[in-house]
Amino acid sequence: MDKKAHWEKVFETKAQNEVSWYQANPKTSVAFFVDNAIAKEAKIIEVGGGDSFLVDELLQLGYTNITVLDISENALLRLKERLGEKGKEVTFIVSDILNFATTEKFDVWHDRASFHFLTNPEEVALYVQKAKEFTSENALLFMGTFSDKGPLKCSGLEIQQYTEALFENVFIGFEKINCFTEDHLTPFDTIQNFIFCVFKK
Repeated sequence: MDKKAHWEKVFETKAQNEVSWYQANPKTSVAFFVDNAIAKEAKIIEVGGGDSFLVDELLQLGYTNITVLDISENALLRLKERLGEKGKEVTFIVSDILNFATTEKFDVWHDRASFHFLTNPEEVALYVQKAKEFTSENALLFMGTFSDKGPLKCSGLEIQQYTEALFENVFIGFEKINCFTEDHLTPFDTIQNFIFCVFKK
């Protein structure tokens, strides 16, 4: 199945609160920026950001250099429309992360619930290679996926569950700062267990 076609259809046919990953308040991601005292001018990339509210929160906090990458043009159009004038300060890129190329070096690489859709080792290795290539020295990575107690599928697609040990085995060349698990309450009143890990390049 064509990945891009799948995600274009999701963002074309489902309202924002009709997808399981919806968060009106992305408090865990926001806490990462606050707790790590990320500089307001830091170059930030939100990988697989969709139409998440994280960008709204970061703009509100005064961050000035935000890039949102998503495979779905529909997702980014929705985000642009919602942000309105504020969206002029954001860079939007329609791309599969595995095909992404840039001369930029990002200081923060943020990915909540995108990475776990990569289910074969070659794709995972390519993702990690791009994270290394497109980040600055001492960059921070914030990675969120389903844990080994979370679902096996999302949006009808197979996913790869992660544990702390598996994350460490995959992100060779990065130093693990910390990992923790957290329950996410979906709009359908179901619970999904996530694992979040922070890495330093």
